[in-house]
Amino acid sequence: MPTRKLWQTLAPVALMVSLPLSADEGQWLPHQLLELGDQLEHRRIALPAEQLADLTQAPMNAVVGLGYCTASFVSPKGLVVTNHHCAYGAVQYNSHGEHNYMADGFLARDPTHELPAGPQERLYITDKVEKVTDRVLAGTETAEDGYQRHQIIERNRKGIIQACEADPAYRCSVRDFHGGLHYYLLRQLVIRDVRLVYAPPQSVGAYGGDIDNFEYPRHSGDFTFLRAYVAKDGSPAAYSEDNVPYQPAGYLSINADGIRAGDGVLVAGYPGRTSRHKLTEELRFAADWLYPTQADRYQGRIDAIEALGDELPEVAVAYAATKASYANRMKKLNGLLDGFRKTDIPALKASRDEALAQYLAGKPEAAALTELRTLVAADQQAYQENFYLNNAQSGALLTAAARLYKWAKEQQKADAERDAGYQERDRKLFAARLDRLERRFDARMDKVLWQQDIAAYLNQDQRDPVLDAQLAQLDFDTLYVKTTLGDKDQRRAWMDQPASAFEQSSDPLIRMAVALYPGNEARDKARKTRLGELAQARPAMMQAMLDWYQSLERPVYPDANGTLRISIGHVDGYQAADALYKQPFTRLEGIREKHTGLAPFDAPAPVLAAIEEGRYGDYARTDLGQRPNEAWYCGFLPCAQADALPFGSVPVNFLSSADTTGGNSGSPVMNGKGELVGLNFDSTYESITKDWYFNPAITRAVHVDIRYVLWMMSEVDNAQWLLDELTLVK
Repeated sequence: MPTRKLWQTLAPVALMVSLPLSADEGQWLPHQLLELGDQLEHRRIALPAEQLADLTQAPMNAVVGLGYCTASFVSPKGLVVTNHHCAYGAVQYNSHGEHNYMADGFLARDPTHELPAGPQERLYITDKVEKVTDRVLAGTETAEDGYQRHQIIERNRKGIIQACEADPAYRCSVRDFHGGLHYYLLRQLVIRDVRLVYAPPQSVGAYGGDIDNFEYPRHSGDFTFLRAYVAKDGSPAAYSEDNVPYQPAGYLSINADGIRAGDGVLVAGYPGRTSRHKLTEELRFAADWLYPTQADRYQGRIDAIEALGDELPEVAVAYAATKASYANRMKKLNGLLDGFRKTDIPALKASRDEALAQYLAGKPEAAALTELRTLVAADQQAYQENFYLNNAQSGALLTAAARLYKWAKEQQKADAERDAGYQERDRKLFAARLDRLERRFDARMDKVLWQQDIAAYLNQDQRDPVLDAQLAQLDFDTLYVKTTLGDKDQRRAWMDQPASAFEQSSDPLIRMAVALYPGNEARDKARKTRLGELAQARPAMMQAMLDWYQSLERPVYPDANGTLRISIGHVDGYQAADALYKQPFTRLEGIREKHTGLAPFDAPAPVLAAIEEGRYGDYARTDLGQRPNEAWYCGFLPCAQADALPFGSVPVNFLSSADTTGGNSGSPVMNGKGELVGLNFDSTYESITKDWYFNPAITRAVHVDIRYVLWMMSEVDNAQWLLDELTLVK
């Protein structure tokens, strides 16, 4: 029976709730590994669960966040490795004038020549996780409505955060788990001086570009090295020539022998968002309206950036990172839609919800599921009504004006009563976002993108008369000349102005922001009311669901929410289609085979020369397709066997069954001893739907093999001084 038919005939409920522990599904909180000793043993992970659960011990004390990606320390001198696409903003920030480091790559001659990564780059080192559910929910039992409940929760969260941030070196957050059933406090040391050390050219770091994005086989050198700096006393500080390299509590050794097919791996990082515990109605809303609508918008913006970028090279540089982000999101959305159709994930979700309803039949908890469905429907309707209205205010400088005016209005309140993002603790990050426009904004491009969103809004039946009146007054021929917000110093200066100064301003975008403020605030209050209602209904439903899972003896991990997680998997290929098995490793020869001389398959001449001359150094292997002599299984199906290579080659990318998603980019892939063997950077196209449903037979993450990174440093870019800083083991 073909693979697809088998999966279609297996009982959907069994797939959703009775997957064996060895199926590699799970983005686990570190402390949950204490429950997963059998799974660690099954994947031959030698590190004890107690060590992995301890954030102060190796290897978890080496894992850091970037705020949107993951990275890891790889030397005692603050050296960090992450993905090229995660550090692309830093490369772009330094690409100006005679230097185009995006095209040419960058390698500092020594630490004194490392470059500032930009005003908004940060490293976040998690050192404390504490459960604070009771403190967050204190007082909510007396809330009269959803808005009051939301405000009580937010006030409690801010109070906990304020106490945690008594030491200004730390940034704290309170995250909800299982939809608000539990809350945890996370404390993170914030490194504010981050520098660019080594980045390959885009033709290595993004080899294959959008064509190969989410595809496999891949041959991408998606890696970059950064370094963390602090003041001489060891405290975090803004960029200064007097700063010194940060000394991390731990760093990863690198296994230069790498990994083999069948070997167990650990992936640690900060996955962004998954929706595996969401309702069927939420999936159908995403599949039927949200994802297609978002994908259409991203495509329109990509087309506009490409068109103007072809005419104006400076626009192409300024919007390179933005365009790459849009392209990645759009392809993921289209992949989700394809995956929903091919696997019929809505039907699987519906079967799970039906089984849950049967379990709850006759129990008081059944009402929670009914109430949640009603609230979700109302929230979806409001989102649709506001989608185009919000986008019609998307001009970068109007967005800055709106945020600045709200900043001024919030300053009129006590700090504890201000909205999150507008408190005193947010001042530096707020200013950094304003500064970010300096290198990522062009008025000509912004005008085109904003006009696209305005046109889409004007084509809708749901309209706002105040916004309509403001749009009718806009004169795009003079708008960007009359406003002063295009100047960084002027934007910064507005942070210190009272609300009255905004209300008396003649700047057209400031005036527009002031006029739109009441309506936006009213919609925001309605949103907070819905959130407060959901914050009561969803936890009740999640508790019922957890009780159900417990009755099935299934450990449950929370949906990803940007917090530190660990995934367990093994190196393996997969059956992508009938008679199409994708092997776990790709090799240098694949780079040469794909090379056309034109982007995105334009491998640099030094890379091609090293391949042609067979300069493989110490990193060639013959066992890239070979499995150990024992039975290995991909989910419920035997994995296809691959023969050993008749010749040696350097591995470039490899696959594993580790459970990852967005935010795991740059995550260290470690062997069973906790040694670095790769960097996570993508998923296969068939795996995109794992944000909603994990299918162990075909779900694979794509990683850069550390041997390719070392080969690039040794045989291509002559980065010996940097190699000498790493701890290499065999």
